[in-house]
Amino acid sequence: MLVSYKWLSEYLDLSKISAKELSDQMSLTGIEVEGVEVPEEGLKKIVVGEVKECIPHPNSDHLSICQVDIGEEELSQIVCGAPNVKAGIKVIVALPGSRITGNQKIKKGKMRGEVSNGMICSLQELGYSDSVIPKAYSEGIYYMPNDAVNGDAVFSYLDMDDSIIELSITPNRADALSMRGVAYEVGAIYRQTPDFNDEVLKEDTNESAADYISVEVEDKKEVPAYQIRVIKGVKIAESPLWLQTRLMNEGIRPINNVVDVTNYILLLFGQPLHAFDYDKLDSKNILVRRGKSGEELVTLDGETRKISEENIVITNGTVPVALAGVMGGADSEITEETTTVALESALFDSLAVRKTSKKFNLRSESSSRFEKGINHATIGEAGDVAAAMIAKLAGGTVVSGRSIGSELTIKEVVVSVTVPRINEYLGTSLDEAAVSEIFDTLGFTYTLDQGKYTITVPPRRWDITIEADLIEEVARIYGYDNLPSTLPKGETVAGSLTSRQLLVRKIKSLLEGTGASEAISYALTTEKKSRQFMMRESLTTSLQWPMSEDRSVLRMNLISGLLDDVAYNVARKNTNIALYENGRVFYQDNDPKKDLPYEENHLGIILTGNREVKDWETKETPVDFYTIKGMLEVLFDSVGLADEISYEATKANPEMHPGRTALIKLNETIIGFVGQVHPTVAKEYEVPETYVAELNLQAIVEAENDAFVYQQISKFPVVSRDIALLVDESVTSQELIGTISKHAGKFLQTVHLFDVYQGDNIAEGKKSMAYSLTFVNPEATLVDEEINQSMEKVEKALVEAFNVIIR
Repeated sequence: MLVSYKWLSEYLDLSKISAKELSDQMSLTGIEVEGVEVPEEGLKKIVVGEVKECIPHPNSDHLSICQVDIGEEELSQIVCGAPNVKAGIKVIVALPGSRITGNQKIKKGKMRGEVSNGMICSLQELGYSDSVIPKAYSEGIYYMPNDAVNGDAVFSYLDMDDSIIELSITPNRADALSMRGVAYEVGAIYRQTPDFNDEVLKEDTNESAADYISVEVEDKKEVPAYQIRVIKGVKIAESPLWLQTRLMNEGIRPINNVVDVTNYILLLFGQPLHAFDYDKLDSKNILVRRGKSGEELVTLDGETRKISEENIVITNGTVPVALAGVMGGADSEITEETTTVALESALFDSLAVRKTSKKFNLRSESSSRFEKGINHATIGEAGDVAAAMIAKLAGGTVVSGRSIGSELTIKEVVVSVTVPRINEYLGTSLDEAAVSEIFDTLGFTYTLDQGKYTITVPPRRWDITIEADLIEEVARIYGYDNLPSTLPKGETVAGSLTSRQLLVRKIKSLLEGTGASEAISYALTTEKKSRQFMMRESLTTSLQWPMSEDRSVLRMNLISGLLDDVAYNVARKNTNIALYENGRVFYQDNDPKKDLPYEENHLGIILTGNREVKDWETKETPVDFYTIKGMLEVLFDSVGLADEISYEATKANPEMHPGRTALIKLNETIIGFVGQVHPTVAKEYEVPETYVAELNLQAIVEAENDAFVYQQISKFPVVSRDIALLVDESVTSQELIGTISKHAGKFLQTVHLFDVYQGDNIAEGKKSMAYSLTFVNPEATLVDEEINQSMEKVEKALVEAFNVIIR
């Protein structure tokens, strides 16, 4: 919301309060100020000029040589390229040595051989956006009013010496989306009552609005208030300069005197209005209803909109003429030929307006206010003031009465609070006099009975419904900075971490010890990315109103987010990357009884680039499957699950390399996967060869971990035996180690694979696997007979299970 300091000063005495002081005070009382801007800042030596003579440039087909009166004894010659420059108009002139927008300095010079003493400016060259400049002047220079004095600075005429305060309005304070709402707020801060000098309505009692038009509302719950006033005999023209500049400073493009009044009232009351050309309605009936499938409407922006049953439309009894609360139709817009105006003032269902606005991607000042809420008590008043202004500015006559389709009955909202309750919440020691003064300055009527306030909340503050809201109002106006600061009282207990928190911290420390850095990715992503790398089947959990398509669904994996992080780094030449993320994924079962998604804590790891960087004594070594698998083994060993973890090759995940991917099992339960990202997927993300792992961290936390048992180092020597096996290449090392461990006896301490060979002297389809077995007896020295017996059992079991050849 943009607030004009000059405009606000018309309702309150701000003569001793600067715009900067006002903005600081508003921020302290709960309405955040984004900034204060003075449009004329950075501009200088820009004055009013009058074009006395305008002739074509002899050496150009588009330039003109103008003799301009800038309030000096002699006329100043200026060469101008604007298509709408002509003699007899007053214009904006940048003198030699002046500065226009963009800190551009204007100098005296020559254009095609003719002297030019400055520049005749367009509004764009004074810093106005194309979106707010009147269309008549969007491609040329701006005409100043005839009563502007030649040589005067233009800034006061255009209200560029005003201070524009930008407010960041939270959804609960939609009352501040109007100048009247802001005036009440500022009045409360400075203990003033706003005085609104609204135009007084004068009606022609010879006719009534009902003679011109009748209104019917199909569903009064969706359209609680709808009324139309009729203004006849209007003459469409440009609005006066004060109204145009006021709208431009508020970010709205001036159109004509009728449409500009509706936008002015929108800003003043926060009440959206719409003006129809009465004659173009081709009907004396207005019907407000739901749209019908197959209906179409050409809106004011020239686009054809296909209407559905979820849209509320205004019709002439037969066909739609406007999208309720969003945008009017082009067939009934106000044009130069308009002589009679039908002025709509209404209240529409906020959800219906929001759906229509989203469907057609039409976000407007009107739709925003209907969505957030408007003052129900001023719907009719806003229409009356608008009708009076249109009659004044367009020379029309307001027909008496309103044609009403639905009318809202305002129900009083009464809320109670006591002084002790206020002080208990705020930690203050306010008395009744101080609290009464705050409610008085807020404009709240109340009764006080034995310390209890019964407040009748004004309709303009529809955000106040409970006791806590009143206490907040007292705190705001009293001043948050005046509330006392106190330390907590009472006994405290020592805090501690849960077992889950301890485990997660330990895992983070372990991964950082292996060289990985923590990453935090968005929980919202695209539907395609959310369904990649999934560890279980699930429905997608989508947002109803996403900010963008890239953030429209909840993730069901961590890897896609980590791949985005890697892509971001790789694009910036950071190619050696090791990241991990501890975060939640969101699954949803196809069960009508379970509406909400199920959250599961996961751990993701991603590696790419080199694990060893080339230097004078080390060769660069790229990461591979065993690099990331080694990180996982360190993790599992540290949390006491190494003996319960197994790996199983898989080709089931289409986003993973079919020959370099394994499922991770805790006992017989799959808790994750590890492997290389499929090359086609890596290409989509624009990353090099990348290895990833994702674990269900929740399953690890919930696993029953055996307590660590510390043992003395054996006093007796260990014995090592090697065994080399010729096996089918389909047999995994894990299967062989499992068989060895099962049959080697109780004295087996470790099994270590130290060689794998395929090639010359090895039959095709076979591989050689060499293991080192370590035995130790903590109570006695092992003898050869015991070791030989164990080895014989191992060899026999391997031959029976895998048909190996002992080499």
